[in-house]
This record gives sequence, structure tokens and C-alpha cells, in this order.
Amino acid sequence: MAFESTAGRWVLAVTVLGSGMAFLDGTVVNVALPHIGRDFNASTSTLQWILNGYLLTLAALILLGGSLGDRYGRRRVFVSGVGLFTCASLLCAVAPSAGLLIAARLVQGVGGALLTPGSLSIIDASFRPADRARAIGAWSGLGGVATALGPLLGGYLVLDVSWRAIFLINLPIGIFVAFAATKHIPESRDPRAAGRLDIEGALLAALGLAGTTYALIQAPGDGGSPSVLACGIGGLIALAGFLLRELRTENPMMPLQIFKSRQFSAANLVTFVVYAALGGVFFLLVSFLQIALGYSAVAAGASSLPITLLMLLFSARAGALAQRIGPRIPLTVGPLVIAGGLLLMTRINPGDSYVSSVLPAVVVFGLGLTLVVAPVTAVVLSAADSRNAGIASGINNAVSRVAGLLAVAVLPLIAGLTGHKFFNPSDMTHGFHVAALTCAGLAALGGLLACATISSDIGGDDRTVTDSPPPEAPRHFSCDIAGAPLAPPQPRP
Repeated sequence: MAFESTAGRWVLAVTVLGSGMAFLDGTVVNVALPHIGRDFNASTSTLQWILNGYLLTLAALILLGGSLGDRYGRRRVFVSGVGLFTCASLLCAVAPSAGLLIAARLVQGVGGALLTPGSLSIIDASFRPADRARAIGAWSGLGGVATALGPLLGGYLVLDVSWRAIFLINLPIGIFVAFAATKHIPESRDPRAAGRLDIEGALLAALGLAGTTYALIQAPGDGGSPSVLACGIGGLIALAGFLLRELRTENPMMPLQIFKSRQFSAANLVTFVVYAALGGVFFLLVSFLQIALGYSAVAAGASSLPITLLMLLFSARAGALAQRIGPRIPLTVGPLVIAGGLLLMTRINPGDSYVSSVLPAVVVFGLGLTLVVAPVTAVVLSAADSRNAGIASGINNAVSRVAGLLAVAVLPLIAGLTGHKFFNPSDMTHGFHVAALTCAGLAALGGLLACATISSDIGGDDRTVTDSPPPEAPRHFSCDIAGAPLAPPQPRP
């Protein structure tokens, strides 16, 4: 279909609104964490699970979600994901306890794993080739607007209504999207999709991430308990089993031969290290501003708005720069600039003004981020054969989410923000400074790794080629740390 057609506008609107729910949810929950914690008298580990419950199921199942869409119908799986995400949002909003909220967040992650890869797959399958790049660009830009509004909207709802309202806003959106999708989006499938779905691989990945995450989060309070040790060891065994299965099964969820490309492996290593730093600082920044500096939820949400605005303004230019000069320099300089912004955050103290203390750190951090996201996406896609571009980007997406998952699990332990210290202003100030310094070290390490491992040629010279296209190769695309999607660069011929 054509971009300017009525049918094209409906497809774009539905996919933007559907994926926008997931992107919006990723930004508003951080703003609400201090209020959720006070309402439930929650410890730091409980707050970690409120974030990580969603990331856990999303990261473990996102590749399987794309495969389900290719096999059984992208619209069908997308609508199922929207419905599940919407129902889980209602459960989040009415949860009477932190435990039930965490359970609902786990279900939300499953819904996100179904709808997120489906949104761009639908666009890719629905628009004619001449209009496809334009449609993806519009989807990217509109999704970025939703992400930018998230902290402000979340802060307003938390302050003037309730933290429960951040989940209730998904209900009307989800109902409209599900209804409109069934009426206006054509069904599509991948005729190459064949063989068994890698259900066992998905289960092993979920069990492995759950066990290791549980052990890391519970270690400060119950580090020596048999349950924590059993979960940690069991999680590592499950992850090892996942890798072994992916190596041996005919239809792997994550084909390991793609890592034979040095460029692809290097790009994912840089992604993991840098996105761990990003996930950690985004977890703590808005809570630090509220608890230690006395910001309102609205002000804390708005404080990081310059980061999203810089991403919207300069990410495309950074991608073009990487195409022109090669990705090594942007991926070396970008993480180092991010590290500089994080070092500036270690100087933020109670009583400091936003303009003189917070804003410079946020701007430097955002400028560094613009140099990372588009170039690393370009490297990931160009390092794989064009037939594997979808699975390559999907793996990179999962890597970034696993990095954030582990950062949220580990960073409070490193920063000393265990138990109820999270809500003490002096403890939070000290802990945030330690966390920012730790994340700065991770970001700088990412820059050094990029300098040592990333080729100056964006296409590289070791692209992974398979004899035939993988049957489970859904069209996933990467997203930036704030959730704003990026149009995938075209692989080099």
C-alpha cells in the first residue's frame, strides 16, 4: 500500500499507538517508583522487581514473539500482544500489593514481547518498497514523541492523580488499537517460516534470566540462603542449557552462527556494556532527583527531557556520520562522552539548581548517546548478511534489554542502596554518586572496546552468511535506551 493512502495512514497510526504503549510504559514507571515504594512500604529489591519483571519476560521472549508473528500472522500476534498488555496494565493499576504488581508486570512483558516486534513487521509487510523507508521513519519519529512525553505525562499523573493512573492510560489506547487493527491492518505471514518453534529455548532463556536476576537482587538480604544459591546456580545452568540448545537445534531462536562475525560480536559486546550503564543511570536518576533533591514527579520527569530531544534531533545525523567516516570513531567517542556526563552527575548535590548542576550533565550525557545508538544499529545490521538482518537486530535488541535487566539487579548492591536506604536522602545521594561513577566506568569501557574491536568499515569484512535464510528470522529492529525506535539503516550490498 502507499504511504499517502487512507489504508497506509491507518496502518501507521495503529502500529505507532500499539508500540507507543510499550515505549511510554518504559519511561513513566521510573518516575513513579518512589511513590509506589512509599505506598507499599517497599524495599529496594521490590522496586527492582517492579522494573525487572517487565524486562525479564520481554528480553526472554521478544525473539520468539517475532517468530510467532511470522508463523501465525503478524496482525494476530500483534493484537494478542496488545490485548495481553492492556489487561496486564489494568492488573497493575488495581494491584493491592507489590507482589501482585510484580506479577502483572511479568505479564506486561509477555504482551510487549508479542506486540513490539510485530509493529515494525506489519509496516515492513504492508507498505510498498518505495514507501517503506518513509513509513518506518514516520513510525520512528512519532514513537520518539511518545517517549519524550512519557516522563512529563507520568510525572503529572503521579503528582495530580495517582501512580496507578500511569497504567490506566493504557486501557483506552489498547482497546482502540486492538479494534482498529482487526479492521484496518491486513494479515501477513512469512512464507519461509517453517519447522518447530524454539519453545524450549525460550523457556530456558526465561528460567536462566529469572534465576540469575533473583539471586542478584536477593543477595544483599539473603545472600547465603539455600534458595538464593539454588536460584543462582539453576539460572546459570539454564543459560548454559539455552546456549547448548541453540547450538544443536535445527530452528534456533537465536542462531549462534551469526556471532562468527567479529563485527557483530563486537557490536553486541559494546551494546551490552554501554546499555548496562544507561539502564543503571535511568533507573536511579529520576528517583534521586525526587528523594534527595526534593523534585516533584513532574520536575523529575521533565529533567531528562533534553536527552530525548537531543536523540530526536541528532540520531539520524549521527547515523549519517557513521556511514561517512565509519562507526569506530562515533562508537569510541560516544561512550566516552556519556562517561563524561555521568561524571558530572556525581557532582549533583541537594540544594543545587537544575540549570547549573543537572542540565549540563544531562546535555553531555545526551550528546554522547546520540553518537552511539544509530551507529551501533548500523554495525549490527551491516555485519550480518541481508537475509539475517532481522534476526541480527532482534538479538541486539534483546542484548540491550538483558544489559538493563542486570544493571537494575546489580547496581543498588554496588551503590549500597539496599533495604530501605533507597528512600533516605543522604543514603540516596551517596548511592547515586557511587552508581554514576560505576556507570561512567562501564561507559568508558564500552568506548575502549569499540576502539579495539569495531572496524572502520561499517560493513566490515566478515559478514555472516548462511547457505539459506533462517526459517525463524523475524524482522526486529533496535530501539534506543529511552524506547524511541530507530529506522534500520540499509545493509550495504
